[in-house]
Amino acid sequence: MEYKNYMKLEFESKSQNEAFARVVVAAFASQLDPTIEEISDIKTAVSEAVTNAIIHGYENTMGMVRVICTITNNELEVIIEDDGNGIEDVKKAMEPLYTSKPELERSGMGFTVMETFMDNVNVYSEAGKGTRIEMVKKFNSLNEK
Repeated sequence: MEYKNYMKLEFESKSQNEAFARVVVAAFASQLDPTIEEISDIKTAVSEAVTNAIIHGYENTMGMVRVICTITNNELEVIIEDDGNGIEDVKKAMEPLYTSKPELERSGMGFTVMETFMDNVNVYSEAGKGTRIEMVKKFNSLNEK
């Protein structure tokens, strides 16, 4: 029997909300009985995606960030969306050490971190219209609820 669950969270693009998003997603994922390491991986990937939406998507303006999570059996899908600036060249932006904001002393490793800690990462973006990051994490234990 297939197990499914869904949640959606929306908040303003304030840096204080990054930690909130990370904890909410971790709490939602807890129903899959993850290891501490798996929870840490999810939190790190969500932090990177939400931080990108806040810093790069909206820069010095305020907007909304959406976090959508779906569990299907033993798989967690996390989607982070914004309606901000978008990314002109997604392929370039996903290169390790690339950053569009070197003055912020950021390492340019956000997408690399997401790809390291999640099983699958896809990025969809259009300049001036926003970005959607889709991440999937698979768990060894099947949810028997």
